[in-house]
Amino acid sequence: MAGQFPQIEGAEIAAATYGKRVAGDFYDSLRVSPQRVLFGLLDVAGRREDNQPVLLAAQNIFRASGLELFSGSDVNESEAMTELCLRLNRGIMQAAEGVRSCPAFIACYHEVFGTLCYTNAGHIPGLLLDRTGMVELASSGLPLGLFSHALSEAPIAGMEKGAVLLLVSRGLVEGEHDERSGEDLSFGLNRVKERLLADRSQGVQKICASVLNAAVECACGPLVHEDMTALALVRSA
Repeated sequence: MAGQFPQIEGAEIAAATYGKRVAGDFYDSLRVSPQRVLFGLLDVAGRREDNQPVLLAAQNIFRASGLELFSGSDVNESEAMTELCLRLNRGIMQAAEGVRSCPAFIACYHEVFGTLCYTNAGHIPGLLLDRTGMVELASSGLPLGLFSHALSEAPIAGMEKGAVLLLVSRGLVEGEHDERSGEDLSFGLNRVKERLLADRSQGVQKICASVLNAAVECACGPLVHEDMTALALVRSA
């Protein structure tokens, strides 16, 4: 459940998932105004065959409300992001007929200003890398789908030319535990950072592929029981 990414003036965006999707990773992106592109990575709890109605509801709300809230030329992006997350939160609970945890990282990129308005609702930290170093865009609220009135902060970060934003799913970072050997097969956020530093100039598709391949190698085999997804945005001009 993901649409094709729109063309972005002065930037590139791409995502990749390893293997067949078995859990609740969901990413999407759409142009919401002449100068803004909205994108997000969500991780709905549960098996994919059990949460199709929730995934569909999340995508419909993301697209319809995203266009409604961010289309204006003078929109307050932080307020629009907070409202979008509130609608997603309630829509997920309604579709699930109860509580359904959904960590989410949702962002709106402004082509002209090179700014990123984002919210991290209980998701793995986003990694923002530029010439000054790397920072974690950490969680600022609870996962969606838990409390109908829960709110997440929506700060704004600048992306200079050459800056890279990388998002990864929980399944990629946490990995598995080998019961036979007792070995921890989790890839970990530090290894994600290492791959990003090594591949920062390789383009968005290669960045995503490199992180996914490294995580699979860490797991010592192709058997994956959780979705593994990477999404990257690079400002090129």
